Amino acid sequence: MNDLDALLTPEGRALLDEVRDTAPADELAVATRLRREHPAELVSAAIGQARLRQRAAAKFAAEDAQRMFFTPNGVEQSTRATVATYRARRLKELGVASVADLCCGIGGDAIALARVGIRVLAVDRDPLTAAVARANADALGLADLIEVREADVTEVDATPYDAVFVDPARRGGRGRIFDPEAYSPPLSWAVDTALKSPHAALKVAPGIPHEAVPAEAEAEWISDGGDVKEAVLWFGTAPGAVRATLLPGPRTLLSRGLPNPEVRSVGRYLYEPDGAVIRAHLVAEVAEEVGGGLVDETIAYVTADEARPTAYASAYEITDQLHFSVKKLKALLREREVGVLTVKKRGSAVEPEELRRKVKPHGPHSATVFLTRVAGAPTMLIGHPAQDT
Repeated sequence: MNDLDALLTPEGRALLDEVRDTAPADELAVATRLRREHPAELVSAAIGQARLRQRAAAKFAAEDAQRMFFTPNGVEQSTRATVATYRARRLKELGVASVADLCCGIGGDAIALARVGIRVLAVDRDPLTAAVARANADALGLADLIEVREADVTEVDATPYDAVFVDPARRGGRGRIFDPEAYSPPLSWAVDTALKSPHAALKVAPGIPHEAVPAEAEAEWISDGGDVKEAVLWFGTAPGAVRATLLPGPRTLLSRGLPNPEVRSVGRYLYEPDGAVIRAHLVAEVAEEVGGGLVDETIAYVTADEARPTAYASAYEITDQLHFSVKKLKALLREREVGVLTVKKRGSAVEPEELRRKVKPHGPHSATVFLTRVAGAPTMLIGHPAQDT
């Protein structure tokens, strides 16, 4: 708190401007120079904050990150701005005008909600985290729409608000927490709170088991740029619905309740579904779109004879199918002068870097190898990104 208070003073803000672009290798020299004119603690706080802002630029727009304040946990656990904005817009489309943001962290979601015109009560029990959220609302000119309250979320009355958003802590002293009941607060409390509100969105880990999704909820898995970021349990929308949403876009694939695709022989094309599609168990929907089947009943690779456009999977043209053999792969890559080798795997224990080290690719061409199983047998599929899909 003392560091934050000092950084909010005119002297602290001036120092933040001065050190904003300091490279890690220059931090010691910059700190030594600035300590001649400023308190050592303030200089350390400013340089530490500048470092956090540089890290935060990966999640927030660079312009926002340079105006905001962060804690190490806040940078690590905050929602990426693109995902928060998508979720905020969806709440806006549902007619939501006010949200109780419970477990608000440094305020990333509250900022996205306020920017689409939603009034927000942002709550966190940690004094420093709440203070940072308040400073961020002020720094971005959103203080009129965001009220920050330091409190235990389980003691907050959310009934005056149109919707509840809950982002429970999913990290403990030993790292990530996978049991939803070990979240802080537990998922069961969040669900009970959601059921009392006209609308609700609960952010959960993308690895949440489907059987843990309440019957009253719609489950949505979200990826951004191909990376799965989170799952959201929506209440007051479409109970039982399952969807995968890909950003940017957004592009959304809804479950149609299809049975598992049939296993078939490898065709000319291989489709690698987006991670959100796989997490949402919607590989069958992709297979139907491209007219394909699975290479193995346990592997989420779809194969087809024709190239068909789909937003929900990356397509590759397959040139070779070989039983797994480092020696055979090395010979094939040497013959085709492949120097840039992309290794993808699903259902294989072989590590990509280990394989690259063994085959020693060299040459002007590129290729992709998939280490997988085909009809239960360890297999290598070699190809390249398809140009027509």
